[in-house]
Amino acid sequence: MGTTHDFGDGNGEVHAHRHPNGGGWVADTASVADTAYVYIAATVRDYAVVCDSATVRDSAVVRDSALVCDSATVRDSAVVRDYAVVCDSAVVSGTSTVRDSATVRDSATVRDSATVRDSATVRDSAVVRDSAVVRDSAEVRDAAEVCGSAEVRDLAVVCDSATISGESEISGYEIVSGEAVVHNMRLT
Repeated sequence: MGTTHDFGDGNGEVHAHRHPNGGGWVADTASVADTAYVYIAATVRDYAVVCDSATVRDSAVVRDSALVCDSATVRDSAVVRDYAVVCDSAVVSGTSTVRDSATVRDSATVRDSATVRDSATVRDSAVVRDSAVVRDSAEVRDAAEVCGSAEVRDLAVVCDSATISGESEISGYEIVSGEAVVHNMRLT
């Protein structure tokens, strides 16, 4: 009988093992490459895949059928779940969550307690931070930043070096570009 571990998700003990690079727990149903790194307090469970030189560190969790690959990093207490993809050299940190079928790629950063969900995309060197939310099929790209408790949703695009902050809401088919700064405004 192999080793088991309780991931604290209500499923009780499941077959799992310690990853050779870092010693973090990996469910036997998950797939983690020998070239990846899973820190001792980090976990990869369910059918999640961590490959290439990706890193899951601190107490971060990769679960469900999520994919973390290339040289991406998930750290602190961040969670990547469902069918989400974090790739290239993207970083997901803090208590942030990337979920559903969302994608964070290139050298984008999602940090603090931000959420990227549904089919949203954060790419290039964009930053989503604080308690901001990017959802639906929205896209944040280039060097744009979404922060505060701002929300970008629907098919909205925030690009170039635009900043969305405060309690702003960007929705519908809105495109915020250039060096625009939107603070505590609603654009639909």
